[in-house]
Amino acid sequence: MLRKTECVELRKKSFRKRIPYNEDLRNIVKDEPSHWFLTNPASQNTYLYQVEFIQAFSERYFGKPLSELDILDWGCGKGHVSFLLRQRGATVTACDYQSTETDDTDSTFGQATPITKSAGIPVDPLEDAVKLPYPDAKFDVVLSVGVLEHVANDLESLKEINRVLRSGGILFCFNLPYFLSWTQRLAHLRGNFYHDRLYSKALTKRLLSQAGYDLLDIWHRQLLPKNTVRYSLYRFFESLDQFLVNCFPLGYFATNIEFVAMARNHSQSRPRENANAQDSSARRLAVHP
Repeated sequence: MLRKTECVELRKKSFRKRIPYNEDLRNIVKDEPSHWFLTNPASQNTYLYQVEFIQAFSERYFGKPLSELDILDWGCGKGHVSFLLRQRGATVTACDYQSTETDDTDSTFGQATPITKSAGIPVDPLEDAVKLPYPDAKFDVVLSVGVLEHVANDLESLKEINRVLRSGGILFCFNLPYFLSWTQRLAHLRGNFYHDRLYSKALTKRLLSQAGYDLLDIWHRQLLPKNTVRYSLYRFFESLDQFLVNCFPLGYFATNIEFVAMARNHSQSRPRENANAQDSSARRLAVHP
């Protein structure tokens, strides 16, 4: 297992890395308005360094190249994370919930999908809101990139992810909306409840413990908006953003908390049976930790 200091060093190094703008991705999505945020250098850059971190951390942790790991992109949505990982030689299984609602524009199956179609990325449909159609201990790595906060039952989904992870497997969670975030609160004041469930570090740690994970690293990220604002010097503003997030108390108003967690040995860490009571308690704490 990596030491806490190693985890932090890998993350900071990956997040600071100057990764070239991905013209391939831009050319695929430039004619699809719902995907335009991926043409914005500031926004695209966040996914580029997240993928850099996934590769750097996974290769150090497992001691093998990314191409030898089995990765699940859980709730792949537009497919950009799967696309970027496949460009790096990763073996990625993409899946998404196949909602019966025709206006579910978060799901792969409810929106235009130029990325997955262009790159030939198959997406497994999920017919159940929690259960995954994969055997136990199938994956080394599972990714949640802006997904966990939208599922019907976060605790049960975390347990199900644990089931399909091998013992010692890794869950990366990005873009989890933070309950003190100034951008989330502003959105709510404007009547936008796209993120109706917000998380604290305490709640996140509690959910992970109940679902059978050991937390390896957790952090705040992003004070400055990225999707809707174009910065002429986007690398400078990204560096400034990362600096400000690490300045007390500004980090406590960041948009997201993110984490890396390890699935415990399955024979020793099956969740307790009172899941419903725990989930109800967690729900009450979701906005008022």
